[in-house]
Amino acid sequence: MKIASIAYRGLNVTPKTNWGFLEVRTEDDRTGLGECTLGNQEPLVAAEVDRLAANLVGQDARDRNRIARFLPHAPGGLVAATTLSALDQALSDLAAQRNGEPIFRLLGGGFRDSVRLYANINRGANPRTPEGFAAAARRALTDGFAGIKLAPFEPLMWEDGATPDNRAAYAEGLDRIAAVREAIGPDIDLMVDAHWRFSPGSAAALIRDVARENLFWLECPVAEANHREIARLRGLCNARGMRLAGAESLSGLAAYRPLVEAGCYDVLMPDAKHAGGLQEILRIAALAQTAGVEIAPHNPTGPVCHAHSVHLCAAIPNFLVLEVQYGETEAFFDIVQGESLRFDRGAARLPQSPGLGISLAPGDTPAWKRMDRPWLDPRLG
Repeated sequence: MKIASIAYRGLNVTPKTNWGFLEVRTEDDRTGLGECTLGNQEPLVAAEVDRLAANLVGQDARDRNRIARFLPHAPGGLVAATTLSALDQALSDLAAQRNGEPIFRLLGGGFRDSVRLYANINRGANPRTPEGFAAAARRALTDGFAGIKLAPFEPLMWEDGATPDNRAAYAEGLDRIAAVREAIGPDIDLMVDAHWRFSPGSAAALIRDVARENLFWLECPVAEANHREIARLRGLCNARGMRLAGAESLSGLAAYRPLVEAGCYDVLMPDAKHAGGLQEILRIAALAQTAGVEIAPHNPTGPVCHAHSVHLCAAIPNFLVLEVQYGETEAFFDIVQGESLRFDRGAARLPQSPGLGISLAPGDTPAWKRMDRPWLDPRLG
C-alpha cells in the first residue's frame, strides 16, 4: 500500500472559518483522510504538508508507527504537530479500510456503542449578548444535548491590566454565563472556557464568582505552563463542586506527563488534530487513568476531526464527554459523504463502515481564504 500522494485541502465554510484536511492517496486507489485545521495558519500547514509529501511519497502507508511518529524535540511547533496528527489520522483510516473494519476496531474495540457529546455554542451564538448565548443554548437543549459550553470573556486579557474595558468584559462574561444557566435549568451540565485569559489571582476570583452557576467544569483559566497555580486552582474548583479542565493545544505524551504528575487537572482535553496522533492520545489517556483523570477531547472544528474523535473516544476507558461545535454551519454535515454525522439526542453513533466512515464530498465549497479579522484573538494565536 504505497503512498502515491499527500495533499492539503483547505475549505472556507463561513466568513470567519476555514477547515483544513490532509488526504493520503495510495497506489491501490485508496484515500485516507485527516483534519489539520489550525486557525489563521493555513499557509504554514499547507507548506508542512508539502514537506511531508516530498519525504513520504513511495513509502508504505502501513508503516504509520514509523512515518507518523511524534518526536517531542522536533522543530516546527504546533504547525508540525497538527500536520503530523492529520497524517496519523489518514494512515489509520487507510489501515482500517484495508482491514475492512472501522477505526475504533483498529484501536482495540469500543467500550461503548455511542459517544456522549456536549454542545460548544460559542460560534453559534449571534448576537453575542447574554440573550444571544441563551438562545443558542436553548437550541442545543431542544436537540437533546445534556451539556453546554461557552467562552464568554472576550476581549478580556489580564495582561492588559484592570482597565475599564477588561472590567466590562468580565462583567458581561458573568452575565452571559448566568443567562445560559437560567435558559438550560439546573440539571444540564454547564462548562465555561476561559481561554487562558486570567492570571492565577484573577482566576481565583473567577472561580468564586462562577460557583453560584454550578459549573460542570471551568476550562483553561491560566497559561498551561503554570503547573503549581493550576493545581491550586483545581483545589479551589473541587471545593466548590466543579472540575478543572484543560490542555487542549499540547502535543505528545511528554507534554501531558508533568500535568498528570503535578495533579493539575480533573479533565484533560487532547485534540486529535494536535496531540500527535490517535495512538498518542491513547497513551495520554492511559497515563491519565493511572491518576484518576478523565479524558474529554477538544473537538470544536470540522467533521473529519469529529469522526476520528468519535472512533477514539469509543476506545478510551476513562472517556468523559466529547465536544462538538454546535450551530456554526451546516457545512459540518454537507461537505462529507458516507455515514451520517447527525447528532442523535446529544450523542454520536459509532460508524460501522471500514475506515473513518466518511470522505470529503465532491462539490464547490470555496477554498480557504485569509481572515483579515480572525475569530481567535490574535494575541492567543
